[in-house]
Amino acid sequence: MDVIKVSARSVPKSVAGAICAVIRECGRAEVEAVGAGAVNQAVKAAAVARVFLSEEGIDAVCIPTFEELEVAGAVKTGMKLTVEKR
Repeated sequence: MDVIKVSARSVPKSVAGAICAVIRECGRAEVEAVGAGAVNQAVKAAAVARVFLSEEGIDAVCIPTFEELEVAGAVKTGMKLTVEKR
């Protein structure tokens, strides 16, 4: 399973589509975001994905955790959202 990386410029609806595709294939998706803007877009995408999946009868949940992520050779604290079927 690939990790979906989100930036502050990511379009939530597009990220939501990617989350849905991964959940349909693997049962869960991992989304990483570093920075307030990126976390904001990631959370919006998870909420939109939940709506998309509910239309197919899939109840999804989002589990947020802090992660140490490597960005451009430096280690930063970011958020990892695990979106999975309930």
